[in-house]
Amino acid sequence: MSDEHGGFEHVRENVDGHPMVNLLAYAVPYWPRLSAGVLASFATRLARLVPPIVVAAAIDRVVLQSGEPGLLADAGLLPAAPIAGQAARLALLERLVTVAVVAYLLRSLTRFGSRYLLQSTAQKVQRDLRNDTYDHLQRLSMDFFADHQTGGMMSILNGDVNRLEQFLNTEFRQLIRVVATVGGIGVVLWHYSPKLALIALAPVPIVGVASGRFLTWIEPRYTSLRETVARLNTRLENNLGGAAVIKTFDRYEFERGRVAEQSQAYHDEKVAALRIRRAFFAGLRLLTGVVFVLVLYVGGRDIVLGAAGALTTGSFALFFLYLRRLYSPMRRVGKSANKYQLAKASAERVFGLLGREPTVTDPDDPVRPGTVEGAVEFDGVTFGYDDREPVVRDVSLDVPAGATVGLAGATGAGKSTLLKLVSRFHDVDEGAVRVDGVDVREYALDALRDEVAVVEQNPYLFSGTVAENVAYGDRAALAAERAAGDGAPGATDESDARERVVEAATAAEAHEFVTDLPDGYDTLVGERGVKLSGGQRQRLAIARALLNDPAIIVFDEATSDVDTETEELIQESLDRLIEDRTAFVIAHRLSTIRDADRVVVLDDGEIVESGSHEELVAEDGDYAALWEAQADEGDGARAVADAVDD
Repeated sequence: MSDEHGGFEHVRENVDGHPMVNLLAYAVPYWPRLSAGVLASFATRLARLVPPIVVAAAIDRVVLQSGEPGLLADAGLLPAAPIAGQAARLALLERLVTVAVVAYLLRSLTRFGSRYLLQSTAQKVQRDLRNDTYDHLQRLSMDFFADHQTGGMMSILNGDVNRLEQFLNTEFRQLIRVVATVGGIGVVLWHYSPKLALIALAPVPIVGVASGRFLTWIEPRYTSLRETVARLNTRLENNLGGAAVIKTFDRYEFERGRVAEQSQAYHDEKVAALRIRRAFFAGLRLLTGVVFVLVLYVGGRDIVLGAAGALTTGSFALFFLYLRRLYSPMRRVGKSANKYQLAKASAERVFGLLGREPTVTDPDDPVRPGTVEGAVEFDGVTFGYDDREPVVRDVSLDVPAGATVGLAGATGAGKSTLLKLVSRFHDVDEGAVRVDGVDVREYALDALRDEVAVVEQNPYLFSGTVAENVAYGDRAALAAERAAGDGAPGATDESDARERVVEAATAAEAHEFVTDLPDGYDTLVGERGVKLSGGQRQRLAIARALLNDPAIIVFDEATSDVDTETEELIQESLDRLIEDRTAFVIAHRLSTIRDADRVVVLDDGEIVESGSHEELVAEDGDYAALWEAQADEGDGARAVADAVDD
């Protein structure tokens, strides 16, 4: 079942194992860097605990001259004997300052090391994860792209992968912060007063349990929120891509309503999640406030009453300095739980996508032929998308190598779908498609597709130069053009590649208009080739296919968007273009296929007529009727042109 409006609700079913464990697995290759970063982070947090201890010692032993030696004396950093005299007090103060300076210096160095190492590791994980996700996405079969929209895919590649990087970048350090800070403060407070330490640390298990409950409450909200974002992105991507259509039909208000509907859905989901978050964090603040008051009362009462084990003045101040530092990371636990749930929702989508297996794959022992002659056989082929009615029904057709076959028929007759089976964009439901007598399911996909070039009705051009788009048809030529574009030193192979690009463009009747462009073959074509006309884009697509030098070439309405003069130019050179190749030509204009070796007429996915142009016209069937209708249209157009000339 496809995910409605570009969402990916069902992709989570493909996650293998826990998504966050899968995320951490991406950090394993960088364990030396990660381990050093973790150790540096622990050192940073422990170094931060030293200055309050220094302050407590200064109050008790330098200012008040208390007899309590304190924790630093126990650690051997200060003398344990009572301090008397101004010189001794100043010497002790200087030693305390030295300890503080060393602590701050250590903190600065380890902070830099931990942040650099952990953040750079997060960036490497992000890079690897995005590369793997994109590569896997590209290798999924065409049925996946038919069922999922671009906005949802972009949401995963950008939004979700970035969110995982942010989680590793910030929340992993926060986890270390919590463990080191709570553990270190707990040890210090216990050393000074076990009773008050128990009061101060009492919220720790409560916060842990509450955070677990919070995850349960918030998880459905964030799962729904991520899907809402994907649908909103899809709607925006569709509308921006269809800006010309919206303007043509003046549908501003209609599209504004659709975007507003998706925006409102996002708003509602976000507000519901915010309500839960704010209530949780408010509860944490109330809990820490209660503990602060209890420590103030119990500790202060012991000091006033002179109870056994009462804190010194410096130690009492130390408790409150530490309480602030203790509860800051504890409150951050709630935020980390919130971030964790967001990251988990993103990880489910990313690893769910990575767990989605392509439906069309290489066989266990794929065929890689040295040469392909180009003979194509359709043997009782039946195919339908998903569980819908078949689009192609029991088609049998034998095409010898080097033959040209024209396909005609009404829109939706199954012409394009039938030829997509040759490249194995989809696998047949029944029957077989064979190339040179070998079932296409036995070929290695790359070996098969290297020998089948397709020129579509609406060809896609990449943002780049004319030369790069033509060179896309050949790996070596593309690499050479890319090297030239990157400013690499000129080389013989780059010169040869450009010559081949020009030859292919000339054969496709594109060279003349390319040389008239501002920068010739180095002219940027814009996104999707928007700076070129439809006919120019199609001629570049033909050149790209020719540069690939395939054994089989498919023209899918390849001259539909060119003017009559350009069509005649392409038609005149068609014999040269398809020389020594097997060619399939899908045409709305039957004049394009009248010279084909064989014309096949499809209706509702079945072959209803087959033969040469002359034979089919003589049979006076569907093809003949269509030919006569187009001839009448041509006569009418010529009559109008003559009248205008007169």
